[in-house]
Parts: sequence; structure tokens; C-alpha cells
Amino acid sequence: MHIQIIDNSPLGELISYKDSLAEQTALFRQAVEAKCHSTHPQQHHLIFNQHRPVLTLGKHADTHNILITPQLLQARGIDCYQIERGGDVTYHGPGQWTIYPIFDLEELGIGLRRYVELLEEVAIQVADKFGVHGTRIQGASGVWIDPQHPRKLCAIGIQASHYITMHGIAFNVTTPPEAFSIINPCGFSDRGVTNLSIEAGQEVTMEQAKHLLIESFQELFQREVRY
Repeated sequence: MHIQIIDNSPLGELISYKDSLAEQTALFRQAVEAKCHSTHPQQHHLIFNQHRPVLTLGKHADTHNILITPQLLQARGIDCYQIERGGDVTYHGPGQWTIYPIFDLEELGIGLRRYVELLEEVAIQVADKFGVHGTRIQGASGVWIDPQHPRKLCAIGIQASHYITMHGIAFNVTTPPEAFSIINPCGFSDRGVTNLSIEAGQEVTMEQAKHLLIESFQELFQREVRY
């Protein structure tokens, strides 16, 4: 079975979080429903998005980690969504690939912990292509730069039911770090946020990053990726 790409931002277009959430929720529910009534593995999907500016809060997020008022969020055109993934609050916007795998972990032969490790490894591999060393930090999901002065490169938050996954990773390619100043990213007030272009010391295009992300998904999950 292959992995089917859904590219919602093929030419740099921004998609609303509302529309993207509806799309991935429909695929997720369809896969779970089929899984509950069939022994056949479900089709894997990989959704690529560049979102319009939005904040998302995991199911146990602390709203105090949003540092500006709802009125200011509205004035800046930033929506806010409470969703069912793990993790706290994060920002999605231009320059960031937000990637939602709707995967059947049973067909892939992996559990949830291994799945999260592989998502982290995707980001670590891509960063390494530009000489950037991404790493894990105990007790903090995602991929970080420099554990002594941690800066987050890639956030991870997932949801799963009946071995079907949704939500996923947010990989900062050119996202301005100051975009995260309105929150305590992922609930941390003492850690920064960065992007691949800053850490690589060169401009990395969204297309370059997408190509490498797809390559890493294909290699690490051992399934052909198709458009």
C-alpha cells in the first residue's frame, strides 16, 4: 500500500485551518469507520498545508499560554481552535509546513510511540540535509536545536483511534520566530522557536523542504509516496 499525497498549498497558497481540519477529519472518520467494519488496511494519506495564521490548542492546553487578548487576536486576523491532539498551544502560518498523516499504524506495523519517533526522525533527517543538527529533549516532544539553549524547529501533536492517526507535525522552514511571540509555544516560556533557514544560514524554499520531507516519509515509513 502506498501513501497518497494531498497538497493543499501547491503554489504557496494559504489554506484556512477550518477547511483543512474539515478535510482531515473527514478522512480520519472515514478510515476509522472502515476499520471498524473491515479487516482490510486503510489507505494512507499525507496532507501538506501552509495555513493562514492560526493558533491551535491541544485538548489539555492551558489558555494562559496565549499572551494576548481574544480581541487582539481577532484584530490581527488570527483564528483560534481547540482540537483533540496532544500538546499545548502552537502557531501555524506562512513559511511552515503543517503535515497531517492519516495513517493506519496497524498496516505499517508500528505502535504510537514508534510513530512519534518516526515523525521526529523525518524532521531530523531533513534538517541534517542542511547541516543542522536536530535533536530530541526528554519530556518535550518535537525536534529541537541546541539542548543547552533550546529552540524548537518542529512541533508534534497527534490523535489516534483504532490505529488511525490524525494531526501531525509543524515544520518551520521560513516562519518568522516573532510570529510565536503571542504565545508560550507548546507551553514553554523559557525556550525559543527557530526555523530551518535561520539555522542553515541560507534561504531554504518551501519546495525544497517539501521534496525532502516527502523523501524522508517514504524512507522512514517504507511506503511509496504518490501524488
